[in-house]
Amino acid sequence: MTTQRRTQVRVRLAAATLAIGLSFAVAGCGGDNGDKEADKADPKASNTQGSDVSTSSSKPKEEPAPAQTLAEVKGEKGVVLAITEATRDAGGFVTVKGEITNTGDEIFDATQWVGTEQEVQKSGYSVAGAVLVDPEAKKRYYVLRDTEGMCLCTMQLSDVKPDETRPIYAQFPAPAEDVTDVEFQLPTMPPAKIKISG
Repeated sequence: MTTQRRTQVRVRLAAATLAIGLSFAVAGCGGDNGDKEADKADPKASNTQGSDVSTSSSKPKEEPAPAQTLAEVKGEKGVVLAITEATRDAGGFVTVKGEITNTGDEIFDATQWVGTEQEVQKSGYSVAGAVLVDPEAKKRYYVLRDTEGMCLCTMQLSDVKPDETRPIYAQFPAPAEDVTDVEFQLPTMPPAKIKISG
């Protein structure tokens, strides 16, 4: 082989080697750009670990605050009445809510809480005999009734077992706007002094 021919072969080999090296370099650069473009297109993919951390460190659910007790009285046979709410509504009435707990040893029936008025006797075992008393104005407000004479209050209040707690409510005509301090009274129970809100 002539010297000229050898030189041409060496030049071609060098050019081929250079071309292969450049192709690897370009491919490597292209791969990085591809990953960056993919990250831009899908930010979640580039921050998978960060999203896991934020999910696991989310705030726990807050428990609802326990109801505030406005008044608590104890009656016969270990029955405890707790008033938790007395709200003045826009419709011109007051809603009183609470619960009774039988702390005695016998089953309790609200036989006497229905009151003595003939009209509400059909409400049965209920708190139909409850009244709101405005001691300053010396006024009594009786439980509201529907068109059939049934009380707007808790009914079917019987067979309350020992250690059992049940919710109660009663609606009354609203006293004057400036009246907030009243007494909630049930037959056979001591009066419970409460404050109307709203």
